Amino acid sequence: MTGVGFDLDMTLIDSRPGIRAAYRALTATTGVHVDADLAVTRLGPPLRTELREWFPEADVEEAVTTYRALYPQHAIEPTVPMPGAVAALAAVREAGLRVVVVTSKLGTLAALHLQHLGLAYDELAGDLFAEGKAAALTEHGVRWYVGDHVADMVAAATAGVPGIGVATGPCTAGELADAGAAHVLPDLTAFPALLTRIAVGS
Repeated sequence: MTGVGFDLDMTLIDSRPGIRAAYRALTATTGVHVDADLAVTRLGPPLRTELREWFPEADVEEAVTTYRALYPQHAIEPTVPMPGAVAALAAVREAGLRVVVVTSKLGTLAALHLQHLGLAYDELAGDLFAEGKAAALTEHGVRWYVGDHVADMVAAATAGVPGIGVATGPCTAGELADAGAAHVLPDLTAFPALLTRIAVGS
């Protein structure tokens, strides 16, 4: 069965409050300052990319391990669905399609978010970014991929499927379009109507 792929952070969930709390906990634990308010403005790339801004390379892997250990306690509860996320997933199901979540977040942590918020999915692939997401999109039969980052549009193009950009993350509508998005939406509230249109035409 054909699937619709979704990125997670700032596409399906607003994880900024939770990630901010997790970074502050990391600072308290390690003594290394991380500007949590700045870090949450550039979600999308892998965790290591952000941590390299604050930790020496030799300490990055230990920081990743520490952050991920802190994450469940600090980041899950404050996170909320993005506007339109619940209706978007319902629209996918009503169209007889599968929900496939493909994210740069570690899969076990992504699953905690989805379970906590009651966002049902059929397949989940984590720890993937940009071109690295393409294999998962292909494997799970994704027909369209929805994301908030230019790297998500790269993922869609690499997989040979249309990318649907939502301008709810760090990238503007123009940047998403320039990155190859077939459609750009202000947020997911416009997704059900778009899905109806493109699914009929596919």
